[in-house]
Amino acid sequence: MDIFEGIKMSTFDIIVLFLIAFVVTVFFTYFIRNMLNNANLVDSPIVTEHKHKKGTPTMGGIAFLFSVFLICSLYIKNDFITITSLIMASAGLVGLIDDLVGLKIKEVQKHVENISSIPIKLGQLTLKPGEKARAATEKAKSQVKDLVIGNKLKIIDEIPIKTEIGEMEKIVTQVVIAIFLILTGAVTTLGGFSLGLLAIPVVIIAIIGAINSVNLIDGMDGLAAGIIAIASIACGVFLYLHGNLEGILPFALLAGISLGFLVFNKYPASVFMGDIGSFALGAGYATAVLITNTPYFGVLALAVPIVSVIISLIHRAKIIRLPVEPLHHTLNYKGLSEKQIIVSYWFLTFLVSAIGILVSFYYF
Repeated sequence: MDIFEGIKMSTFDIIVLFLIAFVVTVFFTYFIRNMLNNANLVDSPIVTEHKHKKGTPTMGGIAFLFSVFLICSLYIKNDFITITSLIMASAGLVGLIDDLVGLKIKEVQKHVENISSIPIKLGQLTLKPGEKARAATEKAKSQVKDLVIGNKLKIIDEIPIKTEIGEMEKIVTQVVIAIFLILTGAVTTLGGFSLGLLAIPVVIIAIIGAINSVNLIDGMDGLAAGIIAIASIACGVFLYLHGNLEGILPFALLAGISLGFLVFNKYPASVFMGDIGSFALGAGYATAVLITNTPYFGVLALAVPIVSVIISLIHRAKIIRLPVEPLHHTLNYKGLSEKQIIVSYWFLTFLVSAIGILVSFYYF
């Protein structure tokens, strides 16, 4: 028996849920932001173009946990909301651990400028005269001293680098989150196919992929929250046009939380979500897509972060070379303003989603 059988929902109920999610997230974010400020839990960006953001409170995604706990208690009998909320909360707690570990400084890296009249090779980068960069790789670090002595480079700043949990540890914790979802029994079919035991790898891949996609895209003011809001609204419209009102619920929850956070996170942001927020949104989105059986459109709506991850993986495989990872930081490094990049990414998400809705509505 389908665990969602018997759930009945009206358009009014969906709007009410969205408004509750929006209002409570605005409320909690306001107070969490002030608490973080008072505790001096603030960000210290390593991207040189974002140095002006130093001192902005981070870990604002804590507000998401309060929001989902409150909403889950109000909709405790609704499996769509309960499952999505619990997976978001568990992923958020994992992200919180990552954020707390990141409060410890691992090393201090040199930010240098080419003061010579010729291009200078620094690690994997080639700095043009007057160009600045961070000596991040071991090769670049070993070259700095000699280049400074040779009057080719000048150290203009020292950037603290936070401690991070190892990649394998992160993957393991994300697999645990996926197992939680598997154990609910909510994902049995997907895209018209009965999964059986295939549900295990499918859910694991979806959770890991979505968490890391949203986490990677969370590097500019309102970028991740805006994309999740647009993608969630698009999924809601998609489900509405195909007569599945019940399936809109988790996307209404995600859209309300994302837009509520954007009140304070839009450019110029007065608070950042941190890993606690990006993990919660990524896991929540993947859960919503899986339990509503909208894999094709759900992946399409999240295309911008997914493509960004693919480009970063190609960079790490040394097939291409980005001066700064991920792609949106490279675009900023190359001269596009942060606002231009944010609006472009939002627009691309909207455009891809709109095309997907039109195609599905007219041809399926």
